[in-house]
Amino acid sequence: MISIDKAHEMLEQIAAEFPAEFYEKLNGGICLLPEVKYSPHARANDLYILGEYHRNVMGRYIYIYYGSFCRVYGHLDEEQFYAKLRKTVAHEFTHHLENLAGERGLEHKDEDDLEDYLHRKGPQ
Repeated sequence: MISIDKAHEMLEQIAAEFPAEFYEKLNGGICLLPEVKYSPHARANDLYILGEYHRNVMGRYIYIYYGSFCRVYGHLDEEQFYAKLRKTVAHEFTHHLENLAGERGLEHKDEDDLEDYLHRKGPQ
């Protein structure tokens, strides 16, 4: 299992890989939170939120949920965990950049993925 300190170190390395332009108006930066976060649509607590992009009166920021990562990817080695963490950060940056551009393509894809999940799981 990757410790939260190691995950934080990885996140700092990943954050440094992205161009400075990606951080435009991301005044809250990227935050690693210790908790597990379930999707409100989860059936039997089987759908985790790994990361979220937020925009509100406090600004724009990205949350990464360490606890959720451990539940989903805790069995992976460091290299694999790093790759999953990087993919999640890139996903949330895409939300940020699309929001700045007035686009919603990834939001629609996420909605489609959720619909597929709900269809597979059947009625609640």
